[in-house]
Amino acid sequence: MFPSWNPAQPEISDLVVRHDPTTLKRLAVSKGETLRIFEGFSNKKALRVIQQIPAPGGLFEPKAVDRLMLTVHWEMQRLAEEFYHGNRVLRLLRTTIDALRANGQTGSMRVVDVGCGIGYTIRWLAAHSSLPAENVELAGVDLNSTLVNEANRLARAESLPCLFSHGDAFSADLAGQIYISTGVVHHFRGDDLTAFLNRHDTEATKAFIHFDFQPSVLAPFGSWFFHVIRMRTPLARHDGVLSAARAHTAQTLLAAARASVSNLVTGMYGVRIWNTPVPRVFHALVGFRPDLVPRIKANLGGMLGELR
Repeated sequence: MFPSWNPAQPEISDLVVRHDPTTLKRLAVSKGETLRIFEGFSNKKALRVIQQIPAPGGLFEPKAVDRLMLTVHWEMQRLAEEFYHGNRVLRLLRTTIDALRANGQTGSMRVVDVGCGIGYTIRWLAAHSSLPAENVELAGVDLNSTLVNEANRLARAESLPCLFSHGDAFSADLAGQIYISTGVVHHFRGDDLTAFLNRHDTEATKAFIHFDFQPSVLAPFGSWFFHVIRMRTPLARHDGVLSAARAHTAQTLLAAARASVSNLVTGMYGVRIWNTPVPRVFHALVGFRPDLVPRIKANLGGMLGELR
């Protein structure tokens, strides 16, 4: 295994920006401590990336980190566009909302994109679907205020009916009925993964749809090849490949969901290409209210695995 592909290590982007979990205040981050983490994994590629980030007084310069994170997320948006990710999310979301309406759900609904970054998925849905006209509120939430500000700037520039907020997606003032995410769940490991999924276990939650890379023997190699061709930022190249290496298996996701979410039935979506054993690049951990399952199964067919 290449040292930079070791799934036991964190991603650089998880370390260079940190927030107090209660106040959401941004915390100072030591460059030396961050370097020592990757020295422990003999990850020379990560060390080269981190060394390039200015750190006067030994602490990462917030503005330099923000510029870097924005560049990385702009590149991630291009990746999502090339994978037609908006269409992928809309198919599942459309089916879920139709099932809720058919089962008598009236009034407004709120879809929350957890860890939305610069808001590509929500902005795509606002621009290419009829959901806003159907009284469905499209919202994104992220702990990184710089990314949220950029998401709102882009939404205003495109005159899109959506909103992005800095905060906790599950807090009383930002919570929704349907939660979605892309490339977020692999950032949670062990007990943290269970705790994250447990936050969906409320009476208000009707469904969740969490897309992420699907692990396979070839996934890191495919991710490396694609990132070398398409990405220009060393941080994006490093973390993009490591994300594929750190992605959870369907078994891990389902075990965590079924141990922590009692109000929803859970399963996997889009694991295989058609009826072949070939894995898709992305799969999704899904959860639905039990009364939605018959209609959702009827609409999604073989793309949806067992729900229980």
